[in-house]
Amino acid sequence: MTFDPLSAAGAMTREVRSGSRDGAATKIVIARRRYGTDRADLWDAITNPERIPRWFLQVSGDLRVGGRYQLEGNAGGVVERCEQQERFAITWEQGAMVSWLQVTLTPAGEETALELRHEAHVPPERWDQFGPGAVGIGWDLGLMGLERHLDSAAALDRAAGMAFPTTPEGAAFVRHAGDGWSSAAAADGEDLGQAQQAAARAVAFYTGATV
Repeated sequence: MTFDPLSAAGAMTREVRSGSRDGAATKIVIARRRYGTDRADLWDAITNPERIPRWFLQVSGDLRVGGRYQLEGNAGGVVERCEQQERFAITWEQGAMVSWLQVTLTPAGEETALELRHEAHVPPERWDQFGPGAVGIGWDLGLMGLERHLDSAAALDRAAGMAFPTTPEGAAFVRHAGDGWSSAAAADGEDLGQAQQAAARAVAFYTGATV
């Protein structure tokens, strides 16, 4: 099957919200898309430690509520909530940085709708520099990998996945995702020009290009 980067990036609906947690301002990045499988299969793909590495990263630890997990070379944290085949919530910890991730699944006819909500205390200077694309583009790539895993049932090539954003198709995908995140930031009240500049810097980070 031919991969169409614009179609793949266009499958995602993106939203940015301004929030607060523990008395401090947060930024909330929300990604939504549908998958052509039932909720039981999608739930298994995103929570089964044997399947998660086929599209994302190796995971270790205790994936029950109250347990700690660790993604190889990436975030770790605590499983805070789990409602079978409906939603889970975890902390997303990288060094001293702690943010909060919630994933919700909803039946949508013969498909299943997935919503990923990532909330963080983001230093204003970092948000000004990269905007929501800093984390949003990463989730675009991860959720696209999930789609390709569900379509083929095969494990994705880790090296090829890491190099994907630097390929012509991958760079086109990342640019389209960046445009989507800048539009979402503008819809939350940010200046569109500033949001587009931040998105360009985030795209350059992922693709290795220069701004």
